[in-house]
Order: sequence, then C-alpha cells, then structure tokens
Amino acid sequence: MPLELPEFHRTLAAFARVSVPLLVLASLYGAPAALASEAPAAGTGTPATAPANTTTNNAANPKPAGGTAAPAPAVTPHLALLLPTQSKVFARHAGAVRDGFLAAAKVAGKAAMPVREYPLNGEVADALRAYRAALAAGAQLVVGPLTRDAVTAIAFGEPVPVPTLALNLPDQTGRNPDRFYMLGLQVETEGRQAAQLAWRENRRRALVVSSGSAIQRRLYGAFTAEFARLGGTVLSEIATADPQRLKSALRGEPDMAFIALDFDEARSARAYLGSLPAYAGANANGGERGALAGYDLADVGFVDMPWLIEPDHAAVMLYPRPAATTTELERLYALGIDAWRVAQLLSANPRELRLDGVTGDLLLLPGGLIDRTLRAARYGEGRARLIEAPREPLR
Repeated sequence: MPLELPEFHRTLAAFARVSVPLLVLASLYGAPAALASEAPAAGTGTPATAPANTTTNNAANPKPAGGTAAPAPAVTPHLALLLPTQSKVFARHAGAVRDGFLAAAKVAGKAAMPVREYPLNGEVADALRAYRAALAAGAQLVVGPLTRDAVTAIAFGEPVPVPTLALNLPDQTGRNPDRFYMLGLQVETEGRQAAQLAWRENRRRALVVSSGSAIQRRLYGAFTAEFARLGGTVLSEIATADPQRLKSALRGEPDMAFIALDFDEARSARAYLGSLPAYAGANANGGERGALAGYDLADVGFVDMPWLIEPDHAAVMLYPRPAATTTELERLYALGIDAWRVAQLLSANPRELRLDGVTGDLLLLPGGLIDRTLRAARYGEGRARLIEAPREPLR
C-alpha cells in the first residue's frame, strides 16, 4: 500500500514478509504524527542504474572535502527528483520509488529534460532546502517529496512556481497551490473501492473485522463510510479476529464480511467465516506465496493495483520487474513508474491528465489530487484472479 505519510501500516509488515516499523508505513501512507517516536528501520535501497539522460547530483547538500563551500550547481532546466534515499528510516522505500522512476525513464528513452536527483535525509528542513535548491538550479518540474510531513511543509509553506508532483498527501487541507499535484497510495482509496465492489455484487449487510491498528482502523473506517453512503448496513465492527466474537457476529446474518487485516491475519480470520463472502483491501494480497496459502482466502475479493494483479496490462508488461523484493516495495516501485509517467504529462498538458497507470487508472481531480481507480480480484483455487468488473468508481 503510501507513501502516504504521517500514517501507514505496522501490520502491513506481514504483508511485506519483513518487519517494517510503523513509522515508515505511517509516513508513507498517512499515519498520525504521534507515531514519529517509533524506532527507525535499518537497511538501504539498491539504486537502479541511472539512464543516460539522468544526472545523479546531491545538489541539496553539497559537502566538499576541506570544509569549503561547494560551487552552486549550474542553472540548467531539469526535472528534480526529491526522495529520502539518505534516510536511515526511509532509504529502502525511497530506493524502490527511485528505481521505478528511473526504470520508466530508461524505457522512455531521451526525455525533454534530464533528471537531477536531490537525495534527502528524511528531515522536513532538509526537504525544504532541497526544494529551494532545485528551483534555484533551474528545475522546471519537481517530483517529491515522499513523506507526508515534507509534503505538508511544501504545500503550506512554500511558493510553488513550477509543477510539483508530491508523492503523498498533506496532513491538512486548505491551501491548494495551482501547480501542486498529489499522487499517493492512500489506504482510504482501497476501503472505498472495496465497498463499491461489494455493493456492485449485491452485498448489503456487512460484518467488519480488524485487528485494530491505526492503518486498519483507517481502512475499515473508509469502507464503512462508503458502504453506508451507498445504502449498505454495517451490522457489527469487531476490532479483533477473536473466534468467539466472530461466531457471535455471524448470528446477525450478514451477507458479507470486510476483513481489514493483512495477509496472514486474513487467512486466520477467514477460517471462522465459513462460506460467507468476504472482501478486503490490498494488504490481503500477499503476493506469490504458493497456492496452499491462497486456498485459505477462498472467495475473498479485494482491490489492488494493476502492477500486482494484472500481469497482461499493457503498461505493466512494458517495465522491468525489480530483482528480489517484497510486495510492499513492489508497490513503491510501481509508484515510481507512474510518477515518471505523470511528470511527463504535467510538463505537457496538466489540465487533461488521465493515465492507464500501473498503480491504477489515474485521473486529475480539481485541487491537484490524482485519483486512482484500482482493479478488483478474488481468491479462487489458491490464486488471486482479476474480476471483470466496472473500473469507474461509483459516485
């Protein structure tokens, strides 16, 4: 699922098959700022080889030998890429976005502007310095930052003289600079579209199950709000996968369950739901774990990006897959691919932005938000298979 930022998933760690601190998920997908006290993650990303038209340049933080000030970078028209690749917390995740971005640039070949990287250390002040440095150096378009705090700081505290594609949403509303655009992996998108999928399939009485983490609360909150708006009824909300509580809730005769759980938790909960149809967000998609793991999720429908559930999608087939990675990092790699593609559209005609992207069908809405319509899939015979369903969200 993200980088939406001060809030993403602790339990999404099982989804990625590695232990990822809640701080990282929070910052990438929009968790509360109070989570900033979480311990940082170790590890760094493996950067992709830059394409020929890409310049790697730590222009925001020049540190020459001898303590003397480095000369300012030449004022050259370029696309500035601002990612926290020097952060101990975010480096691995930012590296995945960077790799996807540069992979897309390489596939595109010669672009109108070279790419200049501005590696960030994860601090808000550093992101602001880098943004100003990029503008001073001639940036005609900026992609980044990635974390929600940094996106908020630029959206509410900086002039935005050139098109700027933030890879998250600010944590408040009220200021919409004309050239400020936002593309992210918000968990609320999954919750709303899972509710729409269930409604299209004539589900009207829902049981909602969650383990109670901050991200999962946001997921089932988005589901229940959308399901109620459409006319459905939420019979009960269970904040744990406790078997006795689940059995008791089934007596209310729901016609579906929404499982706001990660892959492993969803497998455990599914066993107590019997034949009741179930739905979930993208975190129920555990990637390639073998057919036996998928059998435990029989008849669970979920929404996710084309990159992970539509292998024959035209754009998905166009780009190389990252080597040895996790499902969580694959999502961020896909975000990098679409960030490159959206950036090219912003430099041409930002008012008519529509893209069949690898993270979903992308559409620019008023206010600069780039909406994502996800794909629907269902587990059957041990595998997640694409559902032929309307792609336009219900309004």
